Amino acid sequence: MNDLHEGPLTPVTGTQAQTAPKLSRREERRLRRKRRRRGEEILGWILVPLIVFGIYWGVTAGLDFLGTSPGQLWDQLMQVKAMMEKRA
Repeated sequence: MNDLHEGPLTPVTGTQAQTAPKLSRREERRLRRKRRRRGEEILGWILVPLIVFGIYWGVTAGLDFLGTSPGQLWDQLMQVKAMMEKRA
């Protein structure tokens, strides 16, 4: 019971955790920009393939709805090109 009433403990010098120095506003802004750019890169690597796949799927579904395919459409465009070259 005597140990409880001895008084406050004094810190031992040298064993305190070293605190990081406070960053300036410019350094904080630089770190925020670095984190934001890293996040944007990660989002880009995830979202761009999804967007490309979505566009491909949308075009394929649209052409399928119209009763054609990308190959048939390409062949028709080449026929039109050949006819235009014969005219000129």
